[in-house]
Amino acid sequence: MVNSRPSDEGAAIRRRRECTACQRRFTTYERAQFEALMVKKRSGRHEAFNPDKLLDKLRIAANKRPISEKQMREFAYGFEDEVQVPEISSDVIGKRVLQFLRDLDDVAYIRFMSVYRDFDSVDRFIEEIKQLDDEQANVRPTAQPHASPSDATVQVPSSSKE
Repeated sequence: MVNSRPSDEGAAIRRRRECTACQRRFTTYERAQFEALMVKKRSGRHEAFNPDKLLDKLRIAANKRPISEKQMREFAYGFEDEVQVPEISSDVIGKRVLQFLRDLDDVAYIRFMSVYRDFDSVDRFIEEIKQLDDEQANVRPTAQPHASPSDATVQVPSSSKE
C-alpha cells in the first residue's frame, strides 16, 4: 500500500496500492457494509428497503411538477442513512414522503396521498384539498382575497368637452 486516507466525508477509505508483479498503481475504496434497512409492510411481511422503489413512487407523484430529479434522488437515497434504525414500518415511510412532498408541491402531495391513504371517491380528494387550502390560508400572513373580474371597478376618464 502506497497511501491511505479518508474519502466521501469519512464514509470510505481511499487506498493507493501498487501491484508487486508489474508495479502499476491503482486505487481501492473500502466502505462499511451495513445490514439492510427492513420495511415492515401493512400485511406484516418484511422486505429490504429499496430506494429505487421509493424514487419510482416519487416520480409518479411529481410527474410534470416543479420538483427536480436531484431533490427526489437525494430524498430516496438519503432516506436509509437518515433513519438509522434496523426496521421501519411502511406507514412511517409514507408519512415522511408526505411531509417531503408537502414542503415542495401541493399537487404532488395530493397525488401521493391519494394512493397512500387509498382514496376511494372524488369526495375524499375534495376534502383533502379543502383541508390543505384551509391550512395554507392560516399560514399566509394577512392574505388578501382574490378579486374576481366582476369586483373590479372601471374608471372612465372624464372628457372636458363642454
